[in-house]
Amino acid sequence: MHIRTLLKSKLLLLVLLALLGINLAVLCLQMISGDFPMTVGDAIKTVFGIGEGNSRYELVIHRFRLPRALVAFLVGAGLAVSGVILQGITRNPLAAPGVIGLNAGAALMAVLAIVLVPDLPVVWLPFVAFGGALLSAAVSYVLAWRQGLSPVRLVLVGVSISACAGAFVSFLLTFSSIRDAKKAMLWMSGSVYGRSWEHVWALLPWLAVLFPLCMLLAKQLDVIRLGDELAKGLGSRLERTRFILLLISVSLAGASVAVAGTIGFVGLMAPHMSRYLVGPSSRRLLPAAALLGGLLVMLADLLGRTLLKPSEIPCGIMIAFIGAPYMLYLLYTKRNLS
Repeated sequence: MHIRTLLKSKLLLLVLLALLGINLAVLCLQMISGDFPMTVGDAIKTVFGIGEGNSRYELVIHRFRLPRALVAFLVGAGLAVSGVILQGITRNPLAAPGVIGLNAGAALMAVLAIVLVPDLPVVWLPFVAFGGALLSAAVSYVLAWRQGLSPVRLVLVGVSISACAGAFVSFLLTFSSIRDAKKAMLWMSGSVYGRSWEHVWALLPWLAVLFPLCMLLAKQLDVIRLGDELAKGLGSRLERTRFILLLISVSLAGASVAVAGTIGFVGLMAPHMSRYLVGPSSRRLLPAAALLGGLLVMLADLLGRTLLKPSEIPCGIMIAFIGAPYMLYLLYTKRNLS
């Protein structure tokens, strides 16, 4: 038993190191790709301040490319961890931040702000969107409560809220000006274009505080996945733990969506891909999903920047190209599960 545990620990370490290495490789590609090309050596020297330095390299990397790449990673990690938690507390393999209405609530509030306050500074959009995500999650939680939180009702209510919010967004865009509609659609497509160090420092504390808390509650998340009756039988304070985990998930997803717009499918794909690599244990799944989610968004942003130069495809659209077929695949493979 000890040997088996040791082998699993070594396998987890190898997987995490491999994902970390791939993330660093994609980060290097982010640094050297674009209209102002440079070598990997130049990028590394500029990032770490080695040598005399080049003012143009420093401007391009420190002002534009590095913060953009870091925001992409943090957004992906936040959405992925949020997805792991939601799939655990709902015991639904298709659960994701968008399923309980987070993305739709954020989009509705952002579009409402753009249409009603045309001169609203762009810097305020993340705060408005975060408020919309929290409000949507709160409504979902209240409507899903019936002598305790029902995971099935939570998903059904979330889907209904998403549909209602989507319809209202379409209504607002129909009667908005072309300028406002374009601004809203760009935000809704999900993008890290123009993100700066301010966005990095705004998002980093959420992950720095909430991810360790997730790891502390990982065992409780595994217990919840066994079912309500068994969890209560094992002494778990089910409703309290589920509420805390849901609050963490909503906060991570809300902060990520607020910074980058409505990027879908990351919270769905990353947990499933990570499960194939490290197994279902939440203590192993959470760090693997965080690294894989960050990798997905960074890679999507890199492809969006380089495939159709000089035009850019928002990373949310690039991920949707992969995520929609992947969700159909999951629906097909899970079709016999009741």
